[in-house]
Amino acid sequence: MIIAYIVVAFILGGAISTGSYIFLHKRSLNGKKEEIIRNAEIEGENIKKEKIYQAKEKFLQLKSEHEQHVNEKNNQIRETENRLKQKENSLNQQNSELGRKIKENENIKESLRGQIEANKRKAEEYEALKDQVNRQIESIAGMSAAEAKNQLMENMKAEARTAAQSYINDTMDEARLTASKEAKRIVINTIQRTATETAIENAVTVFNIESDDIKGRIIGREGRNIRALEAATGVEIVVDDTPDAILLSAFDPVRREVARLALHQLVVDGRIHPARIEEVVAKVQKQLEEEIMETGKRTCIDLGIHGMHIELVKMIGRMKYRSSYGQNLLQHAREVANICATMASELGLNPKAAKRAGLLHDIGKVSEEEPELPHALLGAKIAEKYKEKPEICNAIGAHHEEMEMTSIISPIVLVGDAISGARPGARREVIESYIKRLKGMEDLAASYPGVTKSYAIQAGRELRVIVGAEQVSDQEAEKLSADIAKKIQDEMVYPGQVKITVIRETRAVAFAK
Repeated sequence: MIIAYIVVAFILGGAISTGSYIFLHKRSLNGKKEEIIRNAEIEGENIKKEKIYQAKEKFLQLKSEHEQHVNEKNNQIRETENRLKQKENSLNQQNSELGRKIKENENIKESLRGQIEANKRKAEEYEALKDQVNRQIESIAGMSAAEAKNQLMENMKAEARTAAQSYINDTMDEARLTASKEAKRIVINTIQRTATETAIENAVTVFNIESDDIKGRIIGREGRNIRALEAATGVEIVVDDTPDAILLSAFDPVRREVARLALHQLVVDGRIHPARIEEVVAKVQKQLEEEIMETGKRTCIDLGIHGMHIELVKMIGRMKYRSSYGQNLLQHAREVANICATMASELGLNPKAAKRAGLLHDIGKVSEEEPELPHALLGAKIAEKYKEKPEICNAIGAHHEEMEMTSIISPIVLVGDAISGARPGARREVIESYIKRLKGMEDLAASYPGVTKSYAIQAGRELRVIVGAEQVSDQEAEKLSADIAKKIQDEMVYPGQVKITVIRETRAVAFAK
């Protein structure tokens, strides 16, 4: 029973303490809540005041900026009004000045009209007076004014014709002296400044071997090796009794070079059979094509020529293995290029264009195409195909006068080609054609009346013509030399130029007995 009271008392005490705690806790929370609310209200008031202050400041700033902007606009408007007023005043002044000038012009017009009328009257009076004077002169002279005018014009024409002919003769004589002197100077300077080696090419290449035993290996069993080599290279291989040598015969120097290099590799390697021959020939052909391209590039670099089409560069490289009358074509082209550049510089022209045309002038000789065209025209066509300038194409096509010359560079290339080919030792010439050419010159001169003898001397560079003194006068001798020169130029082919000298002499012979 006591225990029960104790338990009840304990429970009642716990409930009372719990209730007290809850009451006090709620009271504490209410106090904090009121404090938080008061703080929030105070902070809200502060924020409100701060925002109102910021808004006032922003308003004042915007108001100030607006007033400033309005002031600037007003200033601009005032300045514009001032300028407009100034322009208006200026226009008013100009208008008044223009009005004044218009009035002055009207007065001048009136004055000019009066002068014109006066001049017309004076002109009419002058014409009437002139007609009267002309009638008096006609009556005195006995011929009309038209007849006198025609006679005066004929007299003046005759005097002018005589004076013009005299002036032309003097000018031509002076031009001949000056041109001859200047041409000699330019040609001599060009020849002296341009020196190059001359290579002599043959249609046969000699391939040296160490012993005659190698000949049998090159021929092969029943000649199969030599037949395979000839078929692969297109070169005729001559194996005869010549000691330690094999002859490679072909008109194409490129093919001969391929055959020579292929034979050298086969002999060094020792394996000589048809399959190996085809392999080596193909390899050598590729190497030679690369060498041809490198030669073309090196030539262009040495001469300072740039921007040339790759196919033209390849053709320049092929010139190394071509010859013209025994003269190596690449050396000839380089020499002509340097000669043309020198002559163009002396004449005040473009030396680079002249050098380019001189280098390309014979590319028609190395073209793989072989149409029915002379090499000069074919070269011009090829140059035009690869976008060379028209003046370069014309110089190439006209260097043998097979095309009309339209460029100042064309005669320079013609002369440069003639100088290079005419140099003694530059080219070989077949003796029969050489003798035939000299005989043709002598016969051509002998066909003229009054010619007693004719001699071609200095390797065909000069033709001496002896005429009879009784049959040909001095004036006729001068005309005869010009006629022979023109006929040789029109009918014969020759390198360089030919000098024609007509000799007329009178001999008096007596005998003392």
